[in-house]
Amino acid sequence: MKILLVHNRYRSTAPSGENRVVDQESEALAAAGHEVTHFERHSDDIESWPAWQKATLPARVVWNPTSRRDLAAVLKDERPDVVHVHNTFPLLSPSVLYACRDAGVPVVITLHNYKLLCASGDFFRDGEVCHDCAGGNPTPAVVHRCYRGSALATSTTVLNARSHRRSWRDLVSAYIFISESQRQLMTGMNFDPDRSFVKHNMVPYDGPVGGSPERQVAYVGRLDAAKGAPLLMKGWDAYRAIAGDDALRLVIAGGGPMLDEVTAWAATRPSVQLRGLMSKPEVFELIGQSRAVVLPSEWEETFGLVVVEAMAVGVPLLASGHGSFPDLITDGVDSALFEPGRPDALAKLLLDVDTAPDRYLDLGRQARLTYETKHQPHQNLEQLLDIYRFAVGHPVPAHR
Repeated sequence: MKILLVHNRYRSTAPSGENRVVDQESEALAAAGHEVTHFERHSDDIESWPAWQKATLPARVVWNPTSRRDLAAVLKDERPDVVHVHNTFPLLSPSVLYACRDAGVPVVITLHNYKLLCASGDFFRDGEVCHDCAGGNPTPAVVHRCYRGSALATSTTVLNARSHRRSWRDLVSAYIFISESQRQLMTGMNFDPDRSFVKHNMVPYDGPVGGSPERQVAYVGRLDAAKGAPLLMKGWDAYRAIAGDDALRLVIAGGGPMLDEVTAWAATRPSVQLRGLMSKPEVFELIGQSRAVVLPSEWEETFGLVVVEAMAVGVPLLASGHGSFPDLITDGVDSALFEPGRPDALAKLLLDVDTAPDRYLDLGRQARLTYETKHQPHQNLEQLLDIYRFAVGHPVPAHR
């Protein structure tokens, strides 16, 4: 099969799980003998634009004729069987859908976030889960300036989603949601259920499994409020207040807007070690050295790559019990869930990891079994190919 992947890559200063998913699926498709080409734009390029060009960005977000024209040329030359769209924001725009329509090539889209309904893409505002726009009315987002605290940026993002809502419904042959919880939260888009599929992100891993973990837990991810950095700090302090000095160590890998705040907090706590941004092999090594991986996310994550990464290594999770995590985790079987937003609930689990290490070794072994039965890359790849075949066999009617 000949596949064209369309993706606007995120800034390199903010490592993106979406970028990794695109790369991993591309590599797996090519290794299986399929012909894969890419049509990409890079958000890093915006920094080098002159001021006048940056001023045109809001208009390009809503409609980028250059992207449509350039993609049309690629489609004419490559003649792919299917186009797989991942991210179109901010440099591609929904104009790419029209290029595919004109070329008669079916489109599959993976929905990695909630961007088509939520200006910030995460259904999270002012430190809390927010579903005000989930029904399709974006007015609350504009009122609260949900995207980067800017009225202009929020209005542009809302206009982009709102003005092309019918296009997203009528010009796409198949939708991929990366968890069942995400599909449920996006019912406001009214996508055709017969064209909607749930396929988890692919997580390949062929490294060591199990071992003898050190007396530590790990946090791997972006340091911001949505990912639960404030909850992590409060929960750790609550745990240490109970456990005293002879307790677990917390190792934090990642960066983000709260890095300075987390650094200042860690500086007064010898039990906390900051490792900064790490390569993927280093992350897997850190996970394997830990009794558990902590996922205190405050927003309802659409997937969470680190969940399956930890399972692949044979290490359990301590995760907030909402979003995709209950889809991926069986509480008390292969990992542990705690009530979202409750530092005391996280502290209780940390104490349990400290005092009952054998229980978490058992959970880790079961987590590995979950990976082997539900998240094997070859199974994931075959599911993706089935969706491509569906799109090719059921293209969107031309009259739409």
